[in-house]
This record gives sequence, C-alpha cells and structure tokens, in this order.
Amino acid sequence: MAATGIAGGAIAMQVCRRSTGLNSRRSEENLSLAELISPIRRGISSSRGRIRAGIEPFEEPRVIVKESQGSSTIFRKQSEASPPASLFQSRYGDSEPRKGADILVEALERQGVDIVFAYPGGASMEIHQALTRSTCIRNVLCRHEQGEVFAAEGYAKASGKVGVCIATSGPGATNLVTGLADAALDSVPMVAITGQVPRRMIGTDAFQETPIVEVTRSITKHNYLVMNVEDIPRVIEEAFFLASSGRPGPVLVDIPKDVQQQFAIPNWSQPIKLNAYMQRLPRFPEVAQLQQIVRLIANSKRPVVYCGGGCMNASEEVREFVKLTGIPITMTLMGLGIFPQSDSRSLHMLGMHGTVYANYAVDGADLLLAFGVRFDDRVTGKLEAFASRASIVHIDIDPAEIGKNKQPHVSLCADVKPALQSLNLLLREQKVKPDVGSWIAELEEQKLKWPLKYVEFGDDCIAPQHAIQTLCEITQGNAIISTGVGQHQMWAAQWFKYDKPRRWLTSGGLGAMGFGLPSAIGAAATFPDVPVIDIDGDGSFLMNVQELATIHVEKLPVKIMVLNNQHLGMVVQWEDRFYKANRAHTYLGDPDHEDEIFPDFLKFAEGCKIPCARVTKRSNLKAAIQKMLDTPGPYLLDVIVPHQEHVLPMIPGGSSFKDIITEGDGRKTY
Repeated sequence: MAATGIAGGAIAMQVCRRSTGLNSRRSEENLSLAELISPIRRGISSSRGRIRAGIEPFEEPRVIVKESQGSSTIFRKQSEASPPASLFQSRYGDSEPRKGADILVEALERQGVDIVFAYPGGASMEIHQALTRSTCIRNVLCRHEQGEVFAAEGYAKASGKVGVCIATSGPGATNLVTGLADAALDSVPMVAITGQVPRRMIGTDAFQETPIVEVTRSITKHNYLVMNVEDIPRVIEEAFFLASSGRPGPVLVDIPKDVQQQFAIPNWSQPIKLNAYMQRLPRFPEVAQLQQIVRLIANSKRPVVYCGGGCMNASEEVREFVKLTGIPITMTLMGLGIFPQSDSRSLHMLGMHGTVYANYAVDGADLLLAFGVRFDDRVTGKLEAFASRASIVHIDIDPAEIGKNKQPHVSLCADVKPALQSLNLLLREQKVKPDVGSWIAELEEQKLKWPLKYVEFGDDCIAPQHAIQTLCEITQGNAIISTGVGQHQMWAAQWFKYDKPRRWLTSGGLGAMGFGLPSAIGAAATFPDVPVIDIDGDGSFLMNVQELATIHVEKLPVKIMVLNNQHLGMVVQWEDRFYKANRAHTYLGDPDHEDEIFPDFLKFAEGCKIPCARVTKRSNLKAAIQKMLDTPGPYLLDVIVPHQEHVLPMIPGGSSFKDIITEGDGRKTY
C-alpha cells in the first residue's frame, strides 16, 4: 500500500499551530477512510453486526478511551507499545517543572520508544541534551540526516514499530525530505521531529530557517508546528497514533527552540483531538460482501492471489487463506516474505522484473484476489492488458486506492488482517475449495519452461545473480536483507528466498538510491542477533557511504556485499536496450584509468576501521562470503561483477505480458 494524503481542517489544533489540515492530493475531502483506524481496532463493526455475520467478535481495544466533554466526544489513546500511565516511572516529580525538550523525550519514552536516530544542530540541541538524561532511549548517531531517516525506516520495516528520527532546522530538516517521501509511498510508520528557529523569528528568514511544515505537507500523512509547550504531550501521542493507525505513514513534528527551552508541568492525561478521524473508521466487511467473494472463489478455475505490502501484518492470514483454497500466490516487491517462497504454491514476484510464470498466471487468471496492493505501474505495465480476463477482488484499507488504477469487480475498504480472518472462517465453515488442479499443473509446466536463469560469464567472472544465490545458500535464507536501488535490488528480490515477513528492506515506491546501508543500520539496531546484510550496488552504496562510520562507532554487525560493476547498472541496461548502448554519464569509474576499480571502497572501509575484502573470481566467492559472515561485527565485501549483465525477465514500461523479454545482455546490439 502506498500512502495517499488527505486534505481539510477537520482536526482541531487550538493553540498548536501547524499545516492546514491533513495532507492530500485529494483536496475535496476532509478526511480519508484509510487513515482512520488503529492496528487493533480497524475494520471492526458493531457487536450486533459481528454476531449477525456469524463471526467471532474481535477483542475491543482497551487503548482507546471515549469521553464526553460538554457537547463533544473525545477519544483518548494510549500507544499499544507504551506502558500504562500508572506503571510509567518519571524521573521528575508530578508537579516539578521541566523544559519542553525533557517533556518531549518523556513523551517518547511513554510511547515505548527505545531507539531514535538523531543528528544534532543549533535548533535541536535542547532535545539532544534531554536525550542524554534519558535512561531508556538510545540514540544511533548517523552521519547524515538522510542516513538517519532511512535508518528509522529500516527500524520500522523490520520491527513493525514506529521509527523516530530527529534533525535540526533548515538543512537538517530538508535532508529528511527524501526519506519522508519514501516512507509515504511505502506506508512506513514514522515520526520525524525537527527543531525550528524560535517563534519570534519564524518568517524572518532567520539563520537555518526553513518552513519544513510547508515543505513536507504533500509527502507526510500529517504534520505539526508546536507553538505551545503544553501541547507537546498531546501532539506526540497524536503523532504516534496517526503514524501507526490506518494506513501507516510519516508524521512530522516541528518544535521551535524556545518552546523546547520553556519550562512547564506536563499534563499527561490530555485527550487526543482526532474526533472526525476516529469516527470515520472503516466498518467491518458485511457478510454479504464476504459471501460474494466466497462465491467467486468457489466458481473460479484459474484464480491467483496478488498480495503486497498491505499484507505485512497479515502474513498468517494470507498463509491460511492459501492453505484453505490451494490458490497460487504471487507477491509484489513490497510483499516479499508474506508467503514463503519455498512453498510450491508461490509464484514469486510479479511485475516488470517478476517471474514469467507469475505474470503468465495473472495474464491468464479468471479471478484476481488483490490483497493490500495498489496496482502500481511497475506491476501492471499496460493497465488495459493487466488481468484482462479476470474478475478482480480488491481489499485495501485506503479507499483512494480502490479503483484508482484498475477498477475492481468487488472491493472491500478494510484492513486485510480482519477481513481475511473473517473470509477464512467462512471458507472453513462452508468447506469451499475451488477446483484448481489443472490450473496448478499448467503453472507448474510454466515454472519448468521459464525458470529464473542467468548465463555465467567466462574467465571465472562472477555473475551478480550467482553471488546472491550463493549468499542465500550459505545463510539458508536466515537473514534480514536490505538493498539500494537498481539492478542489484531486482536480483536480490529474485535470487534470495524470503520465507518470513519483515526480512526484506527496500525502497519500493520512491526508488531512493542510498537506502541500503542506513536501513540496515535501523534493522541491526533492532535485531542485533539476526544477520543483517546490505546487498548494494556501487552507485547506491556511494550515496550514503559515510554511514560506514556509524556502524563502526555504534558496533552494529552490518554485513555489506557490494555488487560493483563500475556503472549505474539499471540505466546502462536501458541504454543497451533502448538507446543503442550510448553511454550518457552512467560510467562511475575513473575514465583515465579504466583498468582500476574506482573509487576504492576498501580504503573507505579501512578509514572507518571496517574489515573488508575484494573478490573478483567465481572460484573464490563462496569462501569470501563465508569469511564475511564469520567475521564478528561489520564487514564489507566488494564483489566485482561485469556491467553487461541485464535483469531478466523484463516487461518494458507501459507494455504487457506479451512483450516480456527473457534473453540477452549488454554483449548484444539491439
């Protein structure tokens, strides 16, 4: 699911000044149904409706408290991750004044935050001083604000919790922009906190002043400019709720320096003021809607499940659905790991660089069950030709995605998890299982006919696919993999096998180069005992290479395997295919010394005290990878690969399955 914003001014902020309304490309609506729901509560209807549908009631969330204040209704929420207020031990007395920065840090503690990614500056110094007084929050000091926001994304993607990053005003805040846009497109729960110049200087073009609320309005789910220190507890609670509820996304909180310095006694019992947001929760699917889907499943002969990142919290339900129905399943780039790729019913990834048999299945399906997806152009290609023979069922929590790109025949605006729980219950009760035997056999033939393959280069050269395949064999798939963006990203999606959710960290919607190493930092800080490996390209790696210093100083055991072809590989592939191999600034080496590897990543690593090695021959590859994995702490392995290799299969942009390319590389003229 990708993030779509919402416009309007329905959330009353009173003395907290911020951007006008929740952000949106759909300015005619006040609020979107997609954002209205907490991870537990979303998709729940009234008790009577649940009983009428014959569905066991879900546990009502105890973290939501409804109160009446005069003529209005107020909803209060305590974050699921945070300890109950009665159990939280503040280091301050109840009536003891403290700085706004200390109130902010305690608000984060009350949300259960244990790790933040923060880089200090003039307007955020007070926050960093307060962080030093915290006994339960660790700051991972990345060496660039883009590194910290990507690290917060990696933390959130790997853990499922809200990632937190903190930056100063001006250039510090604007350095977060790419990461905020990335989190918005990939629906990543994140709270970004920025320092701002003092209130009296806002709008005067003061030193390091940037109106970051206005800058980020269209790429955040919501944002705040806090003008009163007393609002900090409520604003932080709202920010975490908004970031993690409904369709997750980034929320920005901008706090002027004088607000951080102001003394106050915090009121931790302030209710959050999201009345309209809470009251427009998507209802639980009606039994008639679910029965309609059941009938379509029962009557189908060639069904396919197409699931994406919106199913990340519903992996068990997706697996049960496939087990109950026997329907084959394919996943998007963002959905890898939701269903085990080692299962025979898995068709692996679909789309531009997906398997032939996954795209064949969607092209020939009579029923497409689209769960938690947005029909992205890199999946569909030519929209009119995508699943043109199929009835389409679309379940997604964001109503903006329903019918936006591809019109479904049956749609449910609901959280996938409770929707599938109910659907699975109906399938069990009615013993519905479609007759898909001949369809499965047909797809098995396609798997045998069109397996993923690559051609080994001569002279003991290392094919990049072989490097990833070898890594997968040695680790047996037990690792968290992060990537940059480009050919190496697609090869990592194709050749490493993902059997668990949240083991695959990549920039999908935005395609942000430089994502791999920082996101691995976020994952390693969260799961220090799980192998975390950044499979990177030389172009992407160079964009945030400064984070080598971070993994050394923070003692994070991140392994880095750079597939180094001295080129911007994916752009080179398109040059080969569509521009007669004319090189237009895609060579990243030293043109005066093309026989040398440039830049020398080993010297970068040595300068940051990171153990490292380079491997150039296929015969030495396995031992080099094994040494990387066996070496305690971080390690960089520079794997030299030929730049002529292409990512295949490939469906050119805007084309259909019939245009799929399965052969060739840069050694051939097109």
